Amino acid sequence: MLDAYNSLELQVRLRTAELVTANRQLQEEIATRTRTEQKLQKGVARMKKNLEKTIDAIAAVTEIRDPFTAGHQKRVTTLACAIAEEMALPDEQREWLRLAAIVHDIGKINIPTEILVKPTRLSEPEFNIIEAHPQIGHDILQGIEFSQPVAKIVLQHHELMDGTGYPQGLSGEEIVLEARILAVADVIEAMASHRPYRPAQGIGMALEEILHNKGELYDSDVVDACLRVFYEKDFAFE
Repeated sequence: MLDAYNSLELQVRLRTAELVTANRQLQEEIATRTRTEQKLQKGVARMKKNLEKTIDAIAAVTEIRDPFTAGHQKRVTTLACAIAEEMALPDEQREWLRLAAIVHDIGKINIPTEILVKPTRLSEPEFNIIEAHPQIGHDILQGIEFSQPVAKIVLQHHELMDGTGYPQGLSGEEIVLEARILAVADVIEAMASHRPYRPAQGIGMALEEILHNKGELYDSDVVDACLRVFYEKDFAFE
C-alpha cells in the first residue's frame, strides 16, 4: 500500500515539475513574442513617420512650383478630414486620407504650367493631359516605402460612383471610401474657389452640386456627412 502511495506521489511530483517547466517555457515564449511585436510596432511607426516626412516634402515642392494647387490641396485636406471625422472613420483610415489629400494633385507637377493656368476652355488633348494626373501621382507615391494606401487613394480621387470618372472608370464599391470622400471634398473646394477660366461659384452652388448628384456621381453617405459638416458644424474654409 505504501509503495503504491509513494509511486503515485512521485508521479504527481514529476507531472507538477513538467507543468512548471512547460509554463516557464510558455512565459518565455510569450515574452519573446511580445518583444518582437514591440520591435515591429516601432518599425512600423518609424516607416509611417518617414512617409509623413516624405509627403510633406513633396507637398513643399508642389507649393514652390504651383502655389495655387498647394493651397487647393490644403483646403481639400481640411474638408476631407472633417467629413471623415463626421463619418466616424477609424483613426488609421483618417490618417491615410489626410496624407493622400495633402498631395492628391501631385501628378499635376508633370503638367505644363500654361495648361494649369489657361484662362479659356481646355482642348481635348489638353484635357487628356489633365486626366493623367491621378495616375502620375500614384506612380510617384508608389515608389515610396509603406505608401500603398495613400497611392491608391490618390489614383482613385477622380473616380465617380456611376463609373464615368477617371482614370480607371471604377464605380461604386470598387472605389475605396477614402477616395470617395476626397472626391466630394475636391469638387466642393474647386467650385467654391476662383479658377483661371471662371470666377468662384460659391459654397451654396457647390453643395447643390453634390446634393443633386448624390448616389449617382457621389457616395450618398459621404454627401450626407459633408452637408452636416457645413450646415450643422458650421465648417468654413480658411
